[in-house]
Amino acid sequence: MWLRTELMTEAAVLYSRTGHIGVLTLNRPDQRNAMTPELLSDFAVAVAEAKADRGARAVVLVGRGSCFSAGADLHSSLKTGDPNALPHERSFAMYEPFLELRNVRVPVIAALQGHAVGGGFGLSLMADIRIANERDKYGANFARLGIHSGMAISFMLPRLIGVSRAAELLYTGRLVIGAEAERIGLVSEALPGEQVLPRAMALAEEIAISSPRAVRLMKQTMTTLLDWDVVGAARHEALLQSESLTTADATEGLAAMREKRTPQFADD
Repeated sequence: MWLRTELMTEAAVLYSRTGHIGVLTLNRPDQRNAMTPELLSDFAVAVAEAKADRGARAVVLVGRGSCFSAGADLHSSLKTGDPNALPHERSFAMYEPFLELRNVRVPVIAALQGHAVGGGFGLSLMADIRIANERDKYGANFARLGIHSGMAISFMLPRLIGVSRAAELLYTGRLVIGAEAERIGLVSEALPGEQVLPRAMALAEEIAISSPRAVRLMKQTMTTLLDWDVVGAARHEALLQSESLTTADATEGLAAMREKRTPQFADD
């Protein structure tokens, strides 16, 4: 009980730096680091700190506890925020702080020591490099919930693993374990859980030895030449995601998830 109280008095997202390595920590393990309004707000503050930190040469993103992030409770999340905003605007606003991770000037390494599903998976795609737990699950299960993906997942995934594999994962909603994620190029390495964060920190140290200016410029160049308009993609997805949440499929998909059964979707 003491640990729970202690953690809940801290911010939901923390930023710190040791030497040249910054660490962004999702700090709500009892909530599986879900994308609650509190975590969203605190992430905006923490990522702003990371962006402004001129002493950092690499940043490691990690989720405290056994789950990197379980993603968002879309129904409750879209009821928060500006009540005068349109549904797709609230959908985009939910993801906007996490998209800012792409604007950290130095390389970002996601240490996926636990599951990353849905929006949590989307957050991991905002990192430059991912290190996974070989036995945990990763992916975008939106299709099985009757919902369109968000946070530019349908934009990022085919660019990382190819169109065919991305299509398979998006259309089926299938989750992959870390070992398969490494095989298909979704993550750089898949390791036993206790080795994930130490490996991410070691890789960050390797990057920190390199010329910080050269690394920053190469990150900028890759983003520019790949023409990665992540924010534009997320806005497009937000419109479709908010529309999909009003359908009978979403009602059935979310009910099936709560009841731990296979959803029964009707034909259009």
